[in-house]
Amino acid sequence: MSEQIWNGCAVPDDRLYDLELHVWVQLDRDEALLGMTDVAQTMSGRLVQISWKRTGRTLRRGQTVAVVESAKWVGPFPTPLSGELLTVNRSAYAEDIAIGNRDPYGAGWMARVAPTALTDERAHLADGAAAFEFYRDFTDDREIRCYRCAE
Repeated sequence: MSEQIWNGCAVPDDRLYDLELHVWVQLDRDEALLGMTDVAQTMSGRLVQISWKRTGRTLRRGQTVAVVESAKWVGPFPTPLSGELLTVNRSAYAEDIAIGNRDPYGAGWMARVAPTALTDERAHLADGAAAFEFYRDFTDDREIRCYRCAE
């Protein structure tokens, strides 16, 4: 995985991004792995709790996969793709709630979905180069400096 970094914020080239929702997508055949971007985990702060939606549900783009709580924020983790919620990363977060802060593009993934409208919804997703340009301006405008939580 190669990535570009600006203001400490990593943007891997091998993902697609919903820039409005601050969610990354990694497509794998008929499934999509989802997670928070580095910018999203930084803006939320150190995670303290996650309430997961039940797997097997069919969700529309923008619906909540999990409710994320940090010391300074509570809000949804939305799916950027409509489809069936296949699995969530409950066990990794139960073992280490800050895994999404430390490794948002790896072990800190949030959910796996089976997209049902990928052809139509693909237009909402940016590639790594476009995401890097967006996050460069976004972090500069908001004076955001990404960090990863320490042990």
